[in-house]
Amino acid sequence: MPNPEPNNTSAHGRPGDPCVFVIFGATGDLTKRLLMPSLYNLLANKLLPDKFAIVGVSNVQMSSEDFRKQLGEEIKQFATTKVSDDLWKFFDQRISYMAGDFKDPATYTKLKSALETADKAHGTPGNYLFYTAVSPSFFGEIVKQLAGAGLTKETDGHWRRVIIEKPFGHDLESANALNREIGACIHENQTFRIDHYLGKETVQNIMAFRFGNGFFEPLWNNSYIDHVQITDAETVGVEQRGTFYEATGALRDMVPNHIMALVSLVAMEPPNSFESEPVRDEKTKVLRAIRPLKPEDVPHWAVRGQYGPGTLEGKPVPGYRAEPQVNPKSGTETYVAMKLAIDNWRWAGVPIYLRTGKRMAKRVTEIAIKFKAPPALLFRQTGVKHLEQNELVLHIQPDEGISLSFSAKIPGPVVKLGGVDMNFKYADYFGSAPSTGYETLLLDCMLGDPALFQRADTVDAGWRVVDPILDAWKQTPAADFPNYAAGSAGPSAADELLKGDGRKWRDI
Repeated sequence: MPNPEPNNTSAHGRPGDPCVFVIFGATGDLTKRLLMPSLYNLLANKLLPDKFAIVGVSNVQMSSEDFRKQLGEEIKQFATTKVSDDLWKFFDQRISYMAGDFKDPATYTKLKSALETADKAHGTPGNYLFYTAVSPSFFGEIVKQLAGAGLTKETDGHWRRVIIEKPFGHDLESANALNREIGACIHENQTFRIDHYLGKETVQNIMAFRFGNGFFEPLWNNSYIDHVQITDAETVGVEQRGTFYEATGALRDMVPNHIMALVSLVAMEPPNSFESEPVRDEKTKVLRAIRPLKPEDVPHWAVRGQYGPGTLEGKPVPGYRAEPQVNPKSGTETYVAMKLAIDNWRWAGVPIYLRTGKRMAKRVTEIAIKFKAPPALLFRQTGVKHLEQNELVLHIQPDEGISLSFSAKIPGPVVKLGGVDMNFKYADYFGSAPSTGYETLLLDCMLGDPALFQRADTVDAGWRVVDPILDAWKQTPAADFPNYAAGSAGPSAADELLKGDGRKWRDI
């Protein structure tokens, strides 16, 4: 029978440290849709410190009172659970706002005064957590200005940390330049490069599943695994993010961060502990073991696509080129499929296939482990003509869980095999807790645990996988866009990528 533990403690067994949470870009979508609902969920689960305050910073002119009122209205729309007026009072008494230009030193002088006021009013001991919910062009500038104002200096036992949103750079060169710019102002242990995927329970459970079960890890290698498929499919288009997406595309947007995070968790070696640095060491090692592509390899190892008009859930939807703020002749990809080879002892000879795209037939994020088929000698004199591969699927969203497929004999006098599926869903067994995916990450920042955040060398390793593809595609623009209909499973070239290896994608 299920025996879930109550969801009122963190993995560290305590709430976050007392601090002031500073949000740059506080009037934007990220604050109302994810940050405030996440903080509310932490409060509801008694994981937010009593000594806590929020200072919002943006270029929009408004008073603290108006800002609190706006957040109070928005939380009712975007919270993942019903909002208690009594709980919201906690925030209402601790939120302040200031307007300012992120490039103006005067803004940070004003912020320093606001933080001192918050410390005195709420008992926060000089611990500051800065969140950059802004355009990537401001990441380096904000860190530089904070350091110039003395707001990143850690003295007298207090800490100062900066959360950097994605995308972290737009290629290898820019990512490394941003790392150098930030590294000149704050230490690596003060830098938290966030990726909300790593806050999802199923993603965090990959390590627990692999290393906490004695019957899977011995099979987790090239002796037993035929190949791995990682799928991240979205039904949505670019919505109102056309300007951003035109400058980014699916490859930059998803692969160096989200997808590489999943690859590292699936393929990493067991760390010698769950402390942050051993875990991050192993993640980086496996990304560095990925075989770099040569320019002539890219057409055979990577596929790009762009959605055209189609039908989704019975309704017609426009193609990418007809979306708002998109060039009607755009060559930006909205779909990517790739094959990776990891050149180490565990994974040599096991291809890892990746695909991610917008306007797909179904919203699904999953990791499928395809095991090698057993030899058919035993069944040669029976009616069994083909032995299926066993398949283990880690379902990340929307239905979090794990499924395992295997073969069993169908009752009767003749030997026939039938497929059997075993399914486990987190919600059925443990219950579900309101979550945005950011709660664990924000709490870890308050506790100073960077295990779920990208280190500078991990960022570098992810971009080194992607950069050769970016270069090749820049040299040879796609001539067949749009090449898949909205509401489909992607371009036919992606099917050919696996077909050439005698394999096929799982159905979406």
